[in-house]
Amino acid sequence: MSDAQFNEMYLPDGTVREHYAPLAEWIATMSPERVAEKRREADMLFHRVGITFAVYGDEQGAERLIPFDTIPRVIPRAEWDMLERGLKQRVNALNRFLHDIYHGQEILKAGVVPAEQVLANEAYQVAMIGLDLPHQVYSHVAGIDLVRDGDGGYVVLEDNLRTPSGVSYMLENRRMMMRLFPELFARQSVLPIEHYPALLLDTLRSISPRAPREPTVVVLTPGPHNSAYFEHAFLAQQMGVELVEGADLFVRDGHLYMRATAGRQRVDVVYRRLDDAYLDPLAFRPDSLLGVPGLLSVCRAGNVALSNAMGTGVADDKSTYPYVPDMIRFYLGEEPILANVPTWQCRRPEDLALVLERLPELVVKEVQGSGGYGMLIGPAAKKKEIEQFRARLTANPANYIAQPTLSLSSCPTFVEGGIGARHIDLRPFVLSGRDVKMVPGGLTRVALAEGSLVVNSSQGGGTKDTWVVD
Repeated sequence: MSDAQFNEMYLPDGTVREHYAPLAEWIATMSPERVAEKRREADMLFHRVGITFAVYGDEQGAERLIPFDTIPRVIPRAEWDMLERGLKQRVNALNRFLHDIYHGQEILKAGVVPAEQVLANEAYQVAMIGLDLPHQVYSHVAGIDLVRDGDGGYVVLEDNLRTPSGVSYMLENRRMMMRLFPELFARQSVLPIEHYPALLLDTLRSISPRAPREPTVVVLTPGPHNSAYFEHAFLAQQMGVELVEGADLFVRDGHLYMRATAGRQRVDVVYRRLDDAYLDPLAFRPDSLLGVPGLLSVCRAGNVALSNAMGTGVADDKSTYPYVPDMIRFYLGEEPILANVPTWQCRRPEDLALVLERLPELVVKEVQGSGGYGMLIGPAAKKKEIEQFRARLTANPANYIAQPTLSLSSCPTFVEGGIGARHIDLRPFVLSGRDVKMVPGGLTRVALAEGSLVVNSSQGGGTKDTWVVD
């Protein structure tokens, strides 16, 4: 894996890559005044639509706009086709793994994944053991984070299989680009993504326990104070289903019901956007006011389907991640199409020793962490931060993994001084139900600070539209 930095738009000799040529011609015609005007218009439109996110721990509890960059990221169709095959392969294996660990545990018996990695994992839900799910699928909506290595090859950075977010920004970014720059879409064939809500609804309906009846689907949100509440409301509205909170649902006679103006209505599928621990105060955290008392018993009776299923967190734990290529070989008998980033597991004494020695040059992450929190980026950290992290790592090594600092590819981005190269990643979304589906694109996140490698919106990152061009 090379340390060089891959530029999405330019070849090493400075010429524009073929799939970026129409965009490069357009950028050359854009005056700084028009760029500034369109950025203001985008901000105003995003505010009007209400596309904000809350930042936990923010002093003001303020809602912020996620900065939107108007230079899209462009991927050629042939490259996307390879990515799609690799992503479907990976998510298929992860779902097979989840079914297996709650049933025969063949992968543990074969010694491919250590038993303690699964059975002692805090995300492993004993209540799911032996429970048969429709199509044997646990993660119906997966967001897989991809970056490029220095040679331009795609590698998987992490798997998000619990409640992955960001798809609303993918959809709204496309709408925004079509509204602001319709002339751009006439220059080349950009594959559509607008049908994602229809695919999502079809996937959710396909897991209903009451087929062939028209199932009732709801989106369960923790409420308006959640950082991704806009997305919950947006997806419910786009699918034409009810957005509900825990208090809107109740269990009666082994079934789940929604309070409706005309009385009660039975619910078949819950697209839940809250963590396992809060879903059912009778089974998990008794202090949770967000969930539905008795929900687990309805799931176990097979009278409601949850998307994503409980207990999926074992498979996207960062200490499980290193085993995914072996899962692909074990369950599918195939070689992985998409590689992993080299990863050291700090619970192994030999890995810990190496990580402590090389701490200033590595990225260290909490195994259950997300959102860019609880991590150390060695090359960007001050000496004091490194030493504080060293103490945490030594005190609880099993809580961390480490990886080399990737350069991430860069893409032209409108910044205060004009156009600058900024680091990006990509989160495509994989839908698994009766079959596995994707739209051609994903959420491209961009680190707006010069030289920064942190793309998370909670840490000041922005987003771009992602174009797959034919």
